[in-house]
Amino acid sequence: MTRPPLPRFTRETAIEKVRLAEDGWNGRDPAKVALAYTSDTKWRNRVHFVNNRQDAQDFLTGKWIRENEYRLIKELWAFTENRIAVRYAYEWRDDSGNWFRSYGNENWEFAEDGLMQNRRASINDLPIQEEERLFHWPLGRRPDDDPGLSDLGL
Repeated sequence: MTRPPLPRFTRETAIEKVRLAEDGWNGRDPAKVALAYTSDTKWRNRVHFVNNRQDAQDFLTGKWIRENEYRLIKELWAFTENRIAVRYAYEWRDDSGNWFRSYGNENWEFAEDGLMQNRRASINDLPIQEEERLFHWPLGRRPDDDPGLSDLGL
């Protein structure tokens, strides 16, 4: 199984890989998203450590139970042959109705088959008021004509 685009990344294929990751996470299907990672994938996500694809799926299941109305935008920061750095922001609401905008950076490393083998994430949560929200598209994939992070001044 391969997951194009494959390394050696160009600027165009790195941007495509980032958008595909954004689309997957906005779909909020843990089993489907986990298929983008190697069976022995390694993650650091805040204080959570993931050591394989099943751990990734379990992590995502819990994440999207806690983070309601999740909407994510990712943007390419840098890339090399098999690595991509992204910055991103996502908005979500907790069970008490409190809204947050979470800002983060991720470093990704890909296997030759295009599956992600390493993911290192650093994330900060900013409490926001509902009227401060910037991400308003219907749940799911962000429309192509919706503004990105730079467009929004984030």
